[in-house]
Amino acid sequence: MDIILLERIEKLGTIGDVVTVKDGYARNFLLPQKKALRANESNKKVFEANRERLEKENAERRSVAEATGEKVAGAEVILIRAASNTGQLYGSVNVRDMIVGLTAQGHDVDKKQVIMGAPIKTIGMHDVTVALHPEVHVTVKANVARSDDEAELQTQGIDVLAQMFEDEQKQIEEQADANRIDPALEPGEIPAELLEENAADAAEASADEAASEEEAEG
Repeated sequence: MDIILLERIEKLGTIGDVVTVKDGYARNFLLPQKKALRANESNKKVFEANRERLEKENAERRSVAEATGEKVAGAEVILIRAASNTGQLYGSVNVRDMIVGLTAQGHDVDKKQVIMGAPIKTIGMHDVTVALHPEVHVTVKANVARSDDEAELQTQGIDVLAQMFEDEQKQIEEQADANRIDPALEPGEIPAELLEENAADAAEASADEAASEEEAEG
């Protein structure tokens, strides 16, 4: 279907552009949301008659959005959630959680403006887009952590998940050293040095036994 855009649509065009889109996209989204008109002769004349007004209104909305964006950009929403030792959340963080957090900070953001793609399911710092206007997008942070202390570390730029992994690996290596086991060995494999020591002990025991037998015979 050919349509006339009434506002900028990412990857399609800007106000006044005539573009071709799938019928379902036009009927289910663009037309009912008043983001476009069918590109027939009648609508083209209506649009041209109102182009100046539409462009002026769009510029005004963009200016308001830019002013709001300066305040919202870079905002950090701390979300404390229960998670496993691997950082997987017992649940998820969604658009509503971000709206509640941003609103609590005094930002007037609508749920339709928050773009997440998919719910957040791991701890860490996550980028979330806020579309304040078709031409004004800003980024805010979702700081998802298991505690306030953990959230503070992430605010400082520390990758908590990576640190958790490093600590776990260090613990495994220390335990392996304590047990004199090479962590690189396959399950059930005996370290070479342990085999050598066992062989030496067996030889020594055999020699002692032979000496004892000779003494007994003598």
